[in-house]
Amino acid sequence: YTDWAWTSYVVFSISQTLMLVVGATYYLTFTGVPGTATYYALIMTVYTWIAKGAWFALGYPYDFIVTPVWLPSAMLIDLAYWATKKNKHSLILFGGVLCGMSLPLFNMVNLITVADPLETAFKYPRPTLPPYMTPIEPQVGKFYNSPVALGAGAGAVLSVTFAALGCKLNTW
Repeated sequence: YTDWAWTSYVVFSISQTLMLVVGATYYLTFTGVPGTATYYALIMTVYTWIAKGAWFALGYPYDFIVTPVWLPSAMLIDLAYWATKKNKHSLILFGGVLCGMSLPLFNMVNLITVADPLETAFKYPRPTLPPYMTPIEPQVGKFYNSPVALGAGAGAVLSVTFAALGCKLNTW
């Protein structure tokens, strides 16, 4: 992996976990209605589809950008809130753990299928890139020291904290 790929995969996993858990728990506790987290995830998923379409329209390959799989994890957050009789502490602990265990798994599956940045640089060279900056080293061992796994692990560890932040934003 290049330094850029390492950073992007790790940041992607953590940021997607942050966006889902904080947003879903905030809206869920704000309304108090189980199902709101799933609704939030659905809306955000549609937004990412639109962003992917815009990226594709700019000339990038369709499989170069991924859209996060948020719905199953959001359903687990809703389920935790409903099953614990709308207990915010249980939502943070159980919902955060369930999301932390599930979302990174979906992120890993999603990111493994994405086009490799270095391979894409060879297939779609940007006209503004000077020759001396064109990467020529072949990529060996795509999943050795995988930043995908690192980002997934970090997202899993942080998700309970993210859930607490989402509830706290609701002036709890």
